[in-house]
Amino acid sequence: MELEAARRAVLAAVRGTCAADLPRLLHWMRNTNDFDELVVTNNDVVLKNIAEDLRNRLPIEAMFNSEHQAIQKIHQHPLPMIHVDAFLYDDDFVDSLCEEGKMSRSYCTECGSYKTASLEFISHSFSLMELKFLYQHVLPDLTGKVVVDVGSRLGAVLFAGYLYSSASQLYGVEMNADFCQLQEMMITKYQFIDRMKVVHADICTQASLLQKADVVVMNNVFEYFLDRQEQARAWEFIACNVRKRGSLLVTVPSLKESLSKLQTDIQLSQWVEERELNYDVYMEKDVDREALEQIHLYKIL
Repeated sequence: MELEAARRAVLAAVRGTCAADLPRLLHWMRNTNDFDELVVTNNDVVLKNIAEDLRNRLPIEAMFNSEHQAIQKIHQHPLPMIHVDAFLYDDDFVDSLCEEGKMSRSYCTECGSYKTASLEFISHSFSLMELKFLYQHVLPDLTGKVVVDVGSRLGAVLFAGYLYSSASQLYGVEMNADFCQLQEMMITKYQFIDRMKVVHADICTQASLLQKADVVVMNNVFEYFLDRQEQARAWEFIACNVRKRGSLLVTVPSLKESLSKLQTDIQLSQWVEERELNYDVYMEKDVDREALEQIHLYKIL
């Protein structure tokens, strides 16, 4: 049944409801979770299972002690900040952790007082909603295409790409050996090995991989892991090697924002063209539109 026919059928059912029961019906339609199972796919369930497996293997902040630079930058932030991995913990999960006293959304500005302020949360991973938006609404059909995730971390972009796209190969490039090991464990457990590979390396050693990529994904990839000079060097390398005409580059945040505080010779207008995205594809009230708007798509010129 097409949308317009379905809409007419629903309205006919509502109009056919007796007047005494109509308010309760409308209240149920506005508040029920009964429709959730209609939009949850088997792939969603698999991705959630992977997230649960990873949660069981990580500390609650989802960071390793080997991430020296990232931990230091978070501690140096002018306002209190904690890392909450969006792939592992959605808002409902965070709420449950707060209720259990395992996490807090606020901090005391004057110890012992009732004066509190909201903690700033940062994530180095896409949430499930953002991953579905990426593969179902941002990127085109990826049949036969090569996807490279720069700084693949937990592997969320790779796992979602395996489940939600027909990409022929999904490569994750990750500098941290601990995260590479975690990704390899999930790839083996869920039998993703035929289309997925993790490369333990600095992206600046992977020129040939970047040159053959049809899609390159970069989610908040350098800011918390490299100093500014290293960031500039990495971006110069990316701009030099992601040159396949018509290939796509996905970034969070925008290239303009990422490069604004760095000294580089990158001329964006000669390298990429930003493509407009429709951020209104999800109508649910709890959709984090602000998070979706951080996702930017570019076509390589």
